[in-house]
Amino acid sequence: MNKKDMAVSFLQLVASGRVLEAYDKYVHPDFRHHNAYFKGDRESLKAAMEDAQQKNPNKALDIKMALEDGDRVAILSHVKQNPQDRGAAVVHIFRFDRNRVVEMWDLGQPIPENMPNENGMF
Repeated sequence: MNKKDMAVSFLQLVASGRVLEAYDKYVHPDFRHHNAYFKGDRESLKAAMEDAQQKNPNKALDIKMALEDGDRVAILSHVKQNPQDRGAAVVHIFRFDRNRVVEMWDLGQPIPENMPNENGMF
């Protein structure tokens, strides 16, 4: 399995509520992340993902694009917290070491109700 497929599988497992499985399978013990809202270690983000799953059990993830370059993978997704949510465009960037995620960045932009851009978010 290439790194792009591993990153996609990780996000799909997390979005489907299988956070522990995703971490056990893909995340390095020394993992760190750059989400501004949580401490930068593995356990803090894993706990936040588990909490988010409890609050939003019907989360939807629609991957629009996945790119791999060396040890890096970037994924653009449409993420909805529930079926009524317009959602957000989210980019996850992963850095791998020996087929495990050792570092991750995530950036998101809410999808506005009235958007002047006729091309849309995707």
